[in-house]
Amino acid sequence: MSEKALLQQWHSAWNRLIIAQLAPTALLITTVALLQFGLADARIAVRWAAVLILLASGILGALAEFTAANDGMNVAAALDKIKGKSSVAVGVIQTARWLPVVKFVTPAIFVAIFVFLYAALILN
Repeated sequence: MSEKALLQQWHSAWNRLIIAQLAPTALLITTVALLQFGLADARIAVRWAAVLILLASGILGALAEFTAANDGMNVAAALDKIKGKSSVAVGVIQTARWLPVVKFVTPAIFVAIFVFLYAALILN
């Protein structure tokens, strides 16, 4: 595969990674805001619905982030094998070293936030 094709795949994986974070982040922010307006005092069915929406979105977002990061790491590994690569390719390879953070640390942070929101919504 050519460097150009690999860089296009990197761009695609990077975009998927960014987009995968939008919905869960928006839902977490919205839930925190709604707590300020009485969500924690809503009927239990509403609170459970909020928890399950957060959980479903978080799982889907984590899977999308994990696969996009994995794809990005594979692209970087392929780029690393190219001789005479451009400085852009070198930059992608260097950036890809941080993708394990996306695969493991970001989902762990989501779990911590989810636990706090679960406590606020259900255990209050």
